[in-house]
Amino acid sequence: MSKDVSVKTERVDDIPLLFAELKRMGVQELLDKYFPAHGNRQGLSMGEVTVVWLSHILSQADHRMNHVQNWVENHIESIRKCLGKALVGLDLSDDRLGKVLKELSDDSKWKRFEEELSQSQIQVYDLKTERVRLDSTTASGYWEENKEGLLQRGHSKDHRPDLSQVKIMLATLDPLGLPITSAILSGNRSDDGLYTPAVEQVRETIGKRGLLYVGDCKMGSLSTRQFIQSGGDYYLCPLAKNQVSSEEMQQYLLAVKEEKVKLEEVCYEYANGKSEVIAKGYEQVHTCYFQQEDTEYTWEERRLVVYSFSHAKSGKCALQARIDKTKKELESINQPCRGKKPCSDIESFTKLATNIIIHNRVQSLFVLDFYEQIEQRTQRAYRDRPARVLEKRRFRVDYTLDSDAVDTQMQVLGWRAYATNHPLADFSLPQAVAVYRQEYLIEHGFGRFKGQPLSLTPMFLQREDHIKGLIRLLSIGLRLLTLVEFQLRHALFLEQSSLAGLYAGNPKRSTTQPTTERILAAFKEITLVLIDYGTELYAHLTSLSPLQQKILQLLNFPIEIYTRLLLQSDHPP
Repeated sequence: MSKDVSVKTERVDDIPLLFAELKRMGVQELLDKYFPAHGNRQGLSMGEVTVVWLSHILSQADHRMNHVQNWVENHIESIRKCLGKALVGLDLSDDRLGKVLKELSDDSKWKRFEEELSQSQIQVYDLKTERVRLDSTTASGYWEENKEGLLQRGHSKDHRPDLSQVKIMLATLDPLGLPITSAILSGNRSDDGLYTPAVEQVRETIGKRGLLYVGDCKMGSLSTRQFIQSGGDYYLCPLAKNQVSSEEMQQYLLAVKEEKVKLEEVCYEYANGKSEVIAKGYEQVHTCYFQQEDTEYTWEERRLVVYSFSHAKSGKCALQARIDKTKKELESINQPCRGKKPCSDIESFTKLATNIIIHNRVQSLFVLDFYEQIEQRTQRAYRDRPARVLEKRRFRVDYTLDSDAVDTQMQVLGWRAYATNHPLADFSLPQAVAVYRQEYLIEHGFGRFKGQPLSLTPMFLQREDHIKGLIRLLSIGLRLLTLVEFQLRHALFLEQSSLAGLYAGNPKRSTTQPTTERILAAFKEITLVLIDYGTELYAHLTSLSPLQQKILQLLNFPIEIYTRLLLQSDHPP
């Protein structure tokens, strides 16, 4: 009598690697600690559900809840072995995932969880806590605006001011870009007031003073700088025009023009050992005064006046392009053409020309003169209509480009003033410029957060607690992406080696800076085949390639995180 044979195939891919990294991060244990399950809850715990869902998000680059249950059912045996616990597809149903988001939206529980998670990761991964970078972004969606809640309209960093949005403030550990604190705020909040609470969060989490906080010009408000200074920390940020007036900037540049200061070169070191001068600058001491209620604070800071060659070049090209565009548009309104309604009076024509130079931001560079031309022609008599004189009014603008003003503005381009209270002995001008130039790291994190693979936007949720919970869930995913990248690059640095085989179509190309996305992609096509032959169960797993084994070695993971899938299961398919 023949036995029934059933064959089941599962794509394993990067699932064991993701589970192993999440376990090293301690995500499941901490979630179960701070978000304990209700006494009547059955099935997987809050932490276990979250770990499985995060693995789906990172593996599939998809956070949608309605796709998770089907994914779990198609990978049930792999997930069972990685989780070390039996589960069914319904454990990851929409309702269960919605409860996860609701739990994560609890501000007090999340604060305690995030604080211990950051402390644990700093200790486990032996991370240096010397610099913290602060920045914010927005996530917009087709939500109904809520004047009392998170979903409000404001300045959009997605260039969608017509949509409601939420604002996300992150503090990341430099130079990793690892998030250590986060805040979710209403979309209409301005950035200036977000830095002081973010610094407070970091101080509570790290429990250390003497940190260097790096941010953009919105961190440069005098109150924020005073708060960081008085707390025993340091700051580095560029100063906006409301912090350094045009007159002050002209004085800084006058010292350069009159050669009263010696400019220091800033070099960029390439991987091949070559270097290039990218900037030059000087510094001087500035005394800061800040009045708060009845207390006056005074401290000295270093003003770094820096000229960037690349910024100057791009700024000059952009200014010339705006000038050329303005000339073209002013000429076009002087030339009547079919289909374009002419202005009826000199006032509307003046407004039209003025709006052109305002829109192109060249008000101080052009001098405009307006003329009104009246053309008369006689229309002869016809039948009962007598002869008459017709008038045609035309308007014209003549412009003059102020070459002195253009030269003055060109000379300012590329120059920027930075402020820091960090002592010179430990933080030179070239070091400060190099540190600030790493701003792209947090921007790269925002790109991952809102694009691939975390894909925060577009967001299909409508409830504010679910939106807040999802943002926090994805911030854990961003931590994983950052930590995997850090471990690999650090291991390659210690070995003084590189990794080849990550680039499709170019297997010999090697890199010392692999990304987590390419690492996860390298584990595609690993398949688990399960053959149920009556009372016996056979399993076959695709052999790991040398590249995959090398990656596991660099991450300090045993190959058993994959081979354990071959062990006979107590829960056959």
